[in-house]
Amino acid sequence: MRFLLDDEQRDFARSLDGMLTAADTPAAARAWAAGEHAPGLALRQRLGAAGVFALAAPEAYEGVGPLPVETAVAFVELGRHAVPGPLVETVATVALLSRLAELGTAEPAKRSLPALVGGGASASLTLPGTGPYALDADASAVLLAAGDGEIRLAPGHAEPRVSLDPARRLARLLPGGEVLAAGEAAADAAGRALDWAALATAAQCLGVGYALLDRTVAYVRGRTQFGVPVGSFQAVKHRLADVLVGLEFARPLVFGAAVSLRDGDRAAARVDLAAAKVATGEAAYGAARAALQLHGALGYTAEYDLSLWLLKARALRGAWGGVGWWRERVVTGG
Repeated sequence: MRFLLDDEQRDFARSLDGMLTAADTPAAARAWAAGEHAPGLALRQRLGAAGVFALAAPEAYEGVGPLPVETAVAFVELGRHAVPGPLVETVATVALLSRLAELGTAEPAKRSLPALVGGGASASLTLPGTGPYALDADASAVLLAAGDGEIRLAPGHAEPRVSLDPARRLARLLPGGEVLAAGEAAADAAGRALDWAALATAAQCLGVGYALLDRTVAYVRGRTQFGVPVGSFQAVKHRLADVLVGLEFARPLVFGAAVSLRDGDRAAARVDLAAAKVATGEAAYGAARAALQLHGALGYTAEYDLSLWLLKARALRGAWGGVGWWRERVVTGG
């Protein structure tokens, strides 16, 4: 199993990093939290043009995939830059509709995938066992609800509520709507969506963790006490080393899970994805705790950009099911 990225994958990561650095993503995240979606939607269109959402779709629907490894590469960068919006949800929906098409129900994919893949629209969804709320339903053109043995196109959503992370607005989907699939096909497609949601979220957590580590290292190098940088103290070095070890141990789990998903062994992939979801969530949360402590009182300041990643790390840790739910999937084989 190869965990090193090839030149093309590294170039893809660098191109996304450059694009997002120039796009001032912290400003877009703050605008999104305030209900102003325009900067975030512009980012989504640029990500669509860069091929991020096409990675989960087959060529028959204007995609280039499915390419789980490249999707993980992309979502590490999205997490590193705190890009707002239902990005994981859109990829999961693309995977769900593509799977339904494979199983013989192609009309929903023909109807929705071109806009989702190209970045012209977003999607959100709820999946069995992962909680009742859809993320950013008010900014999504496609709303899917999977549960009770069917997948339906929800006709709308209730009033969104602010979550722990203000840039993540949650809403319940309304009952009723067009039923797209039922029975085994619905369960199969919903399972595929959860696989991709877990992969993208794990990769996003990894990016969030590295962003927190990078910002904290830069801070302790510049902050002085007793005439020397705070980062020169052994206790600070050890704290940050623990964060790095956590992230570096989690990283191969993410790409190992992506390889398992790529190779089509769904049983193995689901165990690997569960392990990656737990490990990256804990590593990012550990990075957030260290960043908060080492930034001192500054870490509690909402106006300071560090808060964008602090809150996202906490929210992503519990997204798509709690830590205990994913640990159980590791133990029980997915």
